[in-house]
Amino acid sequence: MANTKSAIQEIRVAAARQERNKSLRSITKTVVHRAEVSVNKAGTESAAADLKSALSALDKAAQAGIMHANAASRKKSRLTKALNKTAKTK
Repeated sequence: MANTKSAIQEIRVAAARQERNKSLRSITKTVVHRAEVSVNKAGTESAAADLKSALSALDKAAQAGIMHANAASRKKSRLTKALNKTAKTK
């Protein structure tokens, strides 16, 4: 247990940050998964819209420090590459 006032306050602040980060991480994962599914389905017209929202969510997560900037960039690149590949095969 924390002994000082500042340590007790830091525990409260850390808990609030953890809750906010958990929420943002969950939203990001959901949006990215939705984009992956729609990109992998051949002939999905909403794939471009889902990809756009996933790219935005990944940028926000990287900006907030939820995920590393390079990891977000890598995921964005792979999603875009997959969408372009399915567009070429049509």
